[in-house]
Amino acid sequence: GMTEIGLGTLMPASFEAMYDSGSVGIDGPFRETTIRDEVGGVVPAGQRGELWVRGRGLLKGYWNRPDADAEAFRVADDGGHRWFRTGDLFEADENGFLWLVGRLKDMIRRSSENIAAREVEAVIRELPQVEDCAAVPVPDVKRGEEVKIYVQLKPGLLPADLPPEAILAHARKGLAAFKVPRFYAYVESFPRSVSNKNEKRNLLTGVDDLRADAWDAETLKSLSR
Repeated sequence: GMTEIGLGTLMPASFEAMYDSGSVGIDGPFRETTIRDEVGGVVPAGQRGELWVRGRGLLKGYWNRPDADAEAFRVADDGGHRWFRTGDLFEADENGFLWLVGRLKDMIRRSSENIAAREVEAVIRELPQVEDCAAVPVPDVKRGEEVKIYVQLKPGLLPADLPPEAILAHARKGLAAFKVPRFYAYVESFPRSVSNKNEKRNLLTGVDDLRADAWDAETLKSLSR
């Protein structure tokens, strides 16, 4: 769900076969969803796009923000209620179950390929030494953007307990080659919002060169400031 729409999707308790599947379920009561591409076209099952939602009880608009309304709403193409753009990247399977991939604004575009930071982070979090992590884009002349992963280790552990080479090896096992992070860095903790969300933008603000002080998987070396 979202503040703007309330309940969006629901996994009925009776769908026991989907327990712990990772799917967020199906359309919630009085809700209709659709997954659209960058130009607003409906995408087929198995392909990714932005989740749009409509139905009763959605917000009418943002207070004194016509610019935000124009960005968030799309006129229905079938005469029904307006669609609300969630900003979330989703895909649906052949049975209609919905799967959250990540936030559109949290995408990394490497050599014309879209990479969901959430997907990269999920694989790195599989490592038992990792407390938390964050994938961010690094500007790159050749590929547009490269993937950088910041890693917070569990209390008491040091980078020597989980060197970049080990993280890289694990990433290569769980991710397509183009999604594997190139740059690796360690942090003691992450900046958090009042709701305990990882505020990645604070990792990027004021940093002239995101490659500095990071281990580079292409050169197998750390870059100094």
